[in-house]
Amino acid sequence: MTDLLRQEIAATATTLVVKVGTRVLTHSDGLLNEERIGQLAEELHQVIASGRRVALVSSGAVGAGMGRLGLSNRPADLAHLQAVAAVGQSLLVEAYERSLRAYGHHAAQILLTAEDLDHRTRYLNARNTILTLFDFGAVPIINENDTISVDELRTAFGDNDRLAAMVTNLIQAPLLVLLSDVEGLYDGDPQTPGRRVIPTVDRLDQSTYDLVKDRLTGLSKGGMASKLNAARQATAAGENVIIASGRQPGTLRKILAGESVGTLVLAEGSVLAARKRWIGFTAQPRGYLVLDDGARQAIQTQGRSLLAIGVVKVLGRFNKGDIVGLRDTAGREFARGLINYNSDDIQRVRGLKTHEIADVLGRCPYDEVIHRNNMAVTG
Repeated sequence: MTDLLRQEIAATATTLVVKVGTRVLTHSDGLLNEERIGQLAEELHQVIASGRRVALVSSGAVGAGMGRLGLSNRPADLAHLQAVAAVGQSLLVEAYERSLRAYGHHAAQILLTAEDLDHRTRYLNARNTILTLFDFGAVPIINENDTISVDELRTAFGDNDRLAAMVTNLIQAPLLVLLSDVEGLYDGDPQTPGRRVIPTVDRLDQSTYDLVKDRLTGLSKGGMASKLNAARQATAAGENVIIASGRQPGTLRKILAGESVGTLVLAEGSVLAARKRWIGFTAQPRGYLVLDDGARQAIQTQGRSLLAIGVVKVLGRFNKGDIVGLRDTAGREFARGLINYNSDDIQRVRGLKTHEIADVLGRCPYDEVIHRNNMAVTG
């Protein structure tokens, strides 16, 4: 069944980012399912044949490596996982290349760490590479660089859902498709009889997240919470997201036809400029400022710059030009921006009126702590 809203979204989606998870690409024993990759390659070809561009964020390197090394169990420690991923990465891309070549396309491997997208120049280089690959008619196959990404070094994305959202913002793709092992977001526990997939989410609020929380522990269950977080990143920048089953052949074709499959999460607000996407949803904050309610409201609802008088507390150490997160008095982050002062100077002038800054610092190089042009509201 087609949907007029979905038809409009599909018609205007000139570029897609498709993320496919490990459970979609592997058999029950964890090994790579090359038949499913062949089916996915056919659907990617259909996207390209429709005149659209598509980038694929793909898991599956560990499963591919297990198969090539003859392992029956997934390694538990980090070093072995990274080694298996290194072996499997080439096999995974080979499988995509072999399948895509049958339709006249090539697979182009791109391995990223969070540090790559955190650095402005490397971020732009990644963007230019992906856009140039589109010109060649190739399909970028993007994955985290598992062999060197570790949480301790702050180089890991955490999961490929988050990476997919970052890639969506990186290339300003109007539509992100998260292909999962479930049909979409359910109106309750999917294991409970009678539960149904929610066709459309107008706004990602707490009630939406409550649908994927365990009633006893309050913790998010499974991978749906990470998909909602990814959807929040993309929709806050003005793009649409569809969460659907990657195990059902033809899902991408149905999405392009405007059929009601999975859960559509609608964009919130206007489309953000590329630079503000990097500030708000990609670069990691080097510190935080806690603001009073008046400053928060001025930024969130009026699009104003941040002045020193609105700063209540300084958290962390940062330099002029770093990305700094803005929090309300309850500790909730609602914006990020490029700071005009270092943390020591902000500590000295917080709560002061602009004309008082020079009396304390001996100078007032900027009226604004963060100018509105260098700020992005994130929540």
